[in-house]
Amino acid sequence: MDVILRGLALVCASLALGGVAWLRLVLRAEPHTKPDAATRLSLHVVAVAAAGVAATQVALMSVALTSLAESHGAWPIARYFETAFARVAVLRGVLGLGVAALAWTLARRAAGRMAWHGLATGAVVLVAASAVLSHAVARVEGRAWLLLLDALHQVAAAVWVGGLAHLVLYASVDRGGTRADASLRANVTPRFSRLALVCVGTLVVAGVGLTIGYVGDLAAFVGTAYGVMILSKVTLFAVALAFAFANFRMARRTVGPGGRLGRYVEVELGLGITVLFAAASLTSLPPSVDVREDRATVAEVAGRFTPVMPRLVSPPVAELNRTAEPLMAIQNQRLPIERAWSEYNHHWAGFFVVVMGLGAIAERLGARWARHWPLVFLGLAAFLFVRNDPRAWPLGPTGFWESLTLPDVLQHRFFVVLVVAFGVFEWAVRTGRLPRQPWGYVFPLLCAVGGGLLLTHSHAMFNLKQEFLTEVTHAPIGLLGAFAGWGRWLELRLPEASGHAGWLWTLCFTAVGAVLLVYREG
Repeated sequence: MDVILRGLALVCASLALGGVAWLRLVLRAEPHTKPDAATRLSLHVVAVAAAGVAATQVALMSVALTSLAESHGAWPIARYFETAFARVAVLRGVLGLGVAALAWTLARRAAGRMAWHGLATGAVVLVAASAVLSHAVARVEGRAWLLLLDALHQVAAAVWVGGLAHLVLYASVDRGGTRADASLRANVTPRFSRLALVCVGTLVVAGVGLTIGYVGDLAAFVGTAYGVMILSKVTLFAVALAFAFANFRMARRTVGPGGRLGRYVEVELGLGITVLFAAASLTSLPPSVDVREDRATVAEVAGRFTPVMPRLVSPPVAELNRTAEPLMAIQNQRLPIERAWSEYNHHWAGFFVVVMGLGAIAERLGARWARHWPLVFLGLAAFLFVRNDPRAWPLGPTGFWESLTLPDVLQHRFFVVLVVAFGVFEWAVRTGRLPRQPWGYVFPLLCAVGGGLLLTHSHAMFNLKQEFLTEVTHAPIGLLGAFAGWGRWLELRLPEASGHAGWLWTLCFTAVGAVLLVYREG
């Protein structure tokens, strides 16, 4: 919950600061001028997003206090609010409410320069203050530089991703109008492209500095969870930059943010949001420079991706529940039978996904019967619901609701719901029972959300190295899921590019199954 809430906070903060930059630097909203429709819309989004930052900060503090209460027996509220973490969180909550109130007021009437400067300053501080909640504040050496780089990194990311969201919103409601409106539309994309270029440059420079400070050496990129997540972020960022480059070239010869340009911007935005959630997951991981004893070797990581014969026979559930520790107990070890159970689940899940991928390929090649391939999702959902957590209902002694208090079990159950939604909506769309718009968008959005959530998923284990080696295959599956989702989105939104986009998502989807088939825990 902490990681997901941090991701939501990053998205909300980006919408707020990115919206202010969009208003001042792209739309060129002027003080003492009555806001037009586009300005009012962006100000309303800024207000809601800033209030969302305040709400997520309250939720994050509640999660932290609840976690502390489990070890202290009561909520240590007084001691908690003595920490810099709590004080900055409170400051961000107050700032969020202040920015929200000011943006809402500006949307209703004309205001002077002081009000607009106050909005910009509040939004920048709202984002930059998050650096004090990062790993930078805990460093002994180079703390000031890391704080500065972190603040610059977050501000640049917020302006870029938040600005993309406002550009998409502007394009979705832009319907033309007067000659002045046409002139503004012609200038919107070039202005935003220049702004985005500065943000991306700042992101790269600050990101390199942070990587040097937190990763340390090349082996850490492979041998630690923090390093692998950095590589995942870089991969997502690189693909987003490819779309950004295409957008930059089209913006020089396109009037307004519509057509192919608008569709590419949507994908760039989606990948940018996924990058924000990947960044949020970094906050829950120890920096690679601090992981020495529990670091995995390159050979150990490579071994987790070495093809082996899939495990086709399940260990007896009765033996597992008899020998393994209870689900609600602190896990001090992971028995061979538990690893075998998990590998069996992943391998059979891989079979399900590969079958669906082959069905999607057959459909693309013209086999009409293959359009029913999404129904295989329902079989996968039933398999996962029963087998994901053998010590919980229906196979184990722990009750259904009681087991949901564990984060990994809760995420497993949520993934089952996603899988059912995948199957039902995509099958209905492909067989004509539901129209492609809007129901066809359910599949790509759930793919993208599922991929992003998988990048934040973790297993509570007793050993940091073992936990990393168990989760190392999550990163490529999460990335492939995100690429499959946005490939399908582009296929639906841009028919003239449907051929390449369709094959992209189909192959990425099938590759997810292939990775699951080689999953290993030992």
